Amino acid sequence: MQIRQRFVSTNGIQMHIAEAGQGPLVLLCHGFPESWYSWRHQLVALAEAGFHAVAPDMRGYGQTERPEPIEQYTLLHLIGDMVGVLDALQAPRAVIAGHDWGAPVAWRAALFRPDRFRAVIGLSVPYRPRGPVRPTTVMPQREDAIFYQLHFQIPGVAEADFERDTHDTMRRILFWGSGDSERPSPRLGEGDVGMVPRGGGLFSGRPAPNALPCWLTEADLAFYAAEFQRTGFRGGLNWYRNIDRN
Repeated sequence: MQIRQRFVSTNGIQMHIAEAGQGPLVLLCHGFPESWYSWRHQLVALAEAGFHAVAPDMRGYGQTERPEPIEQYTLLHLIGDMVGVLDALQAPRAVIAGHDWGAPVAWRAALFRPDRFRAVIGLSVPYRPRGPVRPTTVMPQREDAIFYQLHFQIPGVAEADFERDTHDTMRRILFWGSGDSERPSPRLGEGDVGMVPRGGGLFSGRPAPNALPCWLTEADLAFYAAEFQRTGFRGGLNWYRNIDRN
């Protein structure tokens, strides 16, 4: 089954999509730091099952446009992008699937536009209603470390960390974000999961794996590394910088 790629206009930006098959539409939303490529196996499987499977490079990623203003990465923008994809494909309705950061997009797309999204598949992130306080005010922080999402808030800080060596960054992120890491590094305590040392980086105390896990090939790693070498990480990080707006 061949995966086709093209661009569509949606919600004021040009969005790159990968697609396969024909039939009822299934829209696949990736997370951080990923791309349409994360769904390469699902695109084929869904197409073979009789669906039209579509995986965009989400706003700020890959070959999709990356607006400069941080405030253009709210969930309202991201959901508007997905509605625009349906319009561009002339699809009245779709099932929407989201992994990681894509899951809040999927959940809320169905919540805000049940006329367009008839079912949700959420991976990694369950539905969570809006809380009573700004999320950044309750994220953990100590004298020596802060929660990684707080570390991401200041423009330029995480970018400098990640863009120093995109191949090494992706190798570590994909491993330490997976089940293969099993537990915190021996250099970190149980209470340090998700914490970043003040003055350090996300990978402080988290060494690169000696070998890739069985589900990740060197070719896969090279694809991700090349994409972020070209685009940088700012677009994806801007999603985190809208947590309080959301």
